[in-house]
Amino acid sequence: MAKELKDLTKRSVDYSRWYNELVVKADLAEQSPVRGCMVIKPYGYAIWESIQQSLDARFKATGVQNAYFPLLIPKSYLSKEAEHVEGFAKECAVVTHYRLKTNEEGNGVVVDPAAKLEEELIIRPTSETTIWNTFRGWIQSWRDLPLLCNQWCNVMRWEMRTRLFLRTSEFLWQEGHTAHATREEAEIRAKQMLDVYADFAKDVLAIPMVKGVKSATERFAGALDTYTIEGMMQDGKALQSGTSHFLGQNFGKAFDVKFVNKDNQEEYAWATSWGVSTRLMGALIMSHSDDNGLVLPPHVAPIQVVIVPIFKNGEQEKFDAVLGELAKKLQTKGIRVKYDNAENKRPGFKFADYELKGVPVRLVMGGRDLENGTIEMMRRDTLEKETLSFEGIEEKVVALLEEIQENIYQKALKLREEKTYTCTTYDDFKERIKDGGFFIYDWDGTSETEEQLKADTQATIRCIPNDVSQENLGTDMISGKPAVARVYIARSY
Repeated sequence: MAKELKDLTKRSVDYSRWYNELVVKADLAEQSPVRGCMVIKPYGYAIWESIQQSLDARFKATGVQNAYFPLLIPKSYLSKEAEHVEGFAKECAVVTHYRLKTNEEGNGVVVDPAAKLEEELIIRPTSETTIWNTFRGWIQSWRDLPLLCNQWCNVMRWEMRTRLFLRTSEFLWQEGHTAHATREEAEIRAKQMLDVYADFAKDVLAIPMVKGVKSATERFAGALDTYTIEGMMQDGKALQSGTSHFLGQNFGKAFDVKFVNKDNQEEYAWATSWGVSTRLMGALIMSHSDDNGLVLPPHVAPIQVVIVPIFKNGEQEKFDAVLGELAKKLQTKGIRVKYDNAENKRPGFKFADYELKGVPVRLVMGGRDLENGTIEMMRRDTLEKETLSFEGIEEKVVALLEEIQENIYQKALKLREEKTYTCTTYDDFKERIKDGGFFIYDWDGTSETEEQLKADTQATIRCIPNDVSQENLGTDMISGKPAVARVYIARSY
């Protein structure tokens, strides 16, 4: 095993440190010179591209089209929807000037005081305001609806406490924005996009998600309802991994987006917005990876299969002929494969490096294998090795990749099921929450109880889940009042 792996902190020793080290050592990302921002390195960005491409296809299958809207938003736009601006005011970065000049000493630049903007511009924390200002010019009649737009972009939210991928001041995401003729149609779209996220998380990222609706305290600023997918990380903490918002007519009214309906009457458009971000990278890492490095589900892995020859001087051509052909066969089957015959790194280093980077399947052929017509196959999820006949190996690889995908998902699902508990007493919960997990809790529906829960335990209501019965509710373990909803509570990232 390569030296680098020996320095990776074990999860059982310090989970947070393990995560931070793994992000850097696996070549996913690094800190930028600007506090709270990050450089996403090629390998990390390749994973993000895989996420992006898969989601983009799923969006378009529902009728969504991509567009692009400006990075800078006039401050006055944010003032039009009071709840929205209040929710983001403390996180907004503001552009006040448009020019620099050389300072008087001639050894640097300063802001030119004469270049002050008449109206400050906000670097987008999210784009509802600028998009709905644009929609006003696109929508006149019910025939213009529904309007289904998405954009892939960066946003800025001035975070005080940051961690690579999980919480950064600048991050990459997609934000979908739709306008509809009826409330029912908008609500259906908001729920539909949450289903898209949950299905993607399961099918591609191999992460089981809890689907549900946020409490009033936790919902998006300016929304009537926020729907969420919540994943459980290996340490038992929750990670909000995607949200979809039913915005009602709030933004239609704020930006005067009206249309003439089928009855020739004028009314305001109904809205949704929905998004996932590079936070999904954090979810992917923390859901599956181990003390040896990343564990990537094959459906999202940039390299699904790596082929490593072990040859002596003068033997490379023989291996290239056999293994190069294998690589081509795997590629024709749609598999992302790398044939690593580089001579500047030892085979042992390559093994450790690809293990660290979570490549799902490793194929190795040495001189004896070449003679015997065999090849060694290792799966990253279990680290099991097997020597197999070279003949027909490509079919075995295809089958193994799907087996690995399913195994990774089932392992994550089993962990969540084992770490999901029912609350009994508040004192019992306060002790057990220290070890993480999802807790099912009968809640009285009040923000006061919600605030006490957070103050006492650092846990929050993650959602009112879709798959948990809301019948035969008991009493709230904190207030003693009759419960109005059965919710999931957990500590979160």
